[in-house]
Amino acid sequence: MNLIGIGRAFAVLISAATFAFLFLHDSWRGDNLFLVPDLILCVLLPVSAALPARYAAPALAFTFAMCTGVFTASVSSYAVRGELGAASLLGVAGCAAAAALLQRHLIVQGRPR
Repeated sequence: MNLIGIGRAFAVLISAATFAFLFLHDSWRGDNLFLVPDLILCVLLPVSAALPARYAAPALAFTFAMCTGVFTASVSSYAVRGELGAASLLGVAGCAAAAALLQRHLIVQGRPR
């Protein structure tokens, strides 16, 4: 499986896990600051994954970078309360790595040979 294929699978996994997390932790409240960003990511991730390869790589890199920001804010929110947001922390690590790898892939592909 190539990098874009792995990125597609990871995007679907992160989207499904984030959506499930909203139900499991009763996060559908209006006072949840992360509800709208999480829902945006739940839509953008599978849409980016479904694009043709030429467009999927930059779209996935962008969306994983957005995920990194949202999940970093979530980890920080937990830390301020003295808690460890393990799921968000795993999301930060995975999405940051995926964004970096896809960005590198785009840069290497764009180099003249």
